[in-house]
Amino acid sequence: MMIISSTRFTEHVTPPGHPESPERAEMFSAVAEMFKQEGADVREPRPATHEELARVHTAEYLDRMTQLSRKSAMIDEDTFTSPETIEIALLAAGAAIDAAMHAWKTGRSATALVRPPGHHAEPDRAMGFCFYNNIALAAAALRAAGANKVAIVDIDVHHGNGTQNAFYADRTVLFISSHQYPFYPGTGAAHERGTGDGEGYTINIPLPAGADDLVFQRAYSTIVIPALERFAPDVILVSAGFDAHELDPLGRMRLTTDGYMHLLRLLHDAAARLCSGRIAMITEGGYHLGAVRDCLERAIRVLN
Repeated sequence: MMIISSTRFTEHVTPPGHPESPERAEMFSAVAEMFKQEGADVREPRPATHEELARVHTAEYLDRMTQLSRKSAMIDEDTFTSPETIEIALLAAGAAIDAAMHAWKTGRSATALVRPPGHHAEPDRAMGFCFYNNIALAAAALRAAGANKVAIVDIDVHHGNGTQNAFYADRTVLFISSHQYPFYPGTGAAHERGTGDGEGYTINIPLPAGADDLVFQRAYSTIVIPALERFAPDVILVSAGFDAHELDPLGRMRLTTDGYMHLLRLLHDAAARLCSGRIAMITEGGYHLGAVRDCLERAIRVLN
């Protein structure tokens, strides 16, 4: 297994009490160190390049982010920069890209344990704790490297609005999201299916608050896996938010750790059948540190 992680992810500092805290990065580092002691290939991230970022984000937006480097700022009521934030966000994006490329080139799983998360970041807007859309950048890098079709499955409790918008008119990237609905950020209704050539290549699975393991298992068995089989991707990327966990303080879902593992086994088995095991997992949300650590320790083993 290959894991990309760094203690530097603690350097993105959020206000006291903010759920997307540096302590999440400390937990990621502890998970990576545990696997390193077991012989895993654990690597440091490198920053995403301007060329890589420009495949998803607008030039104007990238300029704005550069101007925020070394500054503390409030972008919205949820999203804050500290002096190191933009540098660290570039490392998160680079880690996601390299994890995806590793899976694509080797046929072996990879995991990027990163913060800040990315799936709310729009091509031209930071929001929802996110600055660069890590998983969208990873998918775009795969396409640039020669992958014909990339599937993204978002298991976060929140809808990945930024990822959806990055590929809404693109038939080469299948985006599937299961999420609490209605909930932040307000997108992700079932009728949002893509536009133009991309119509039908966005699949939203809005689920009510309180949905449990059985509800998720039914959705993945009857919707997600058949969609992946029809699409036949070259690589599967997982936006791994563990905030649909029953212990999470932000979400209102009732997924257990075992429930999450069932979903990831389904995705792992689909990757084995459809794309020679090419699957990469990139962290998104998840704010109960114990639950996320438990999920990650087991998930990395499931995907290996």
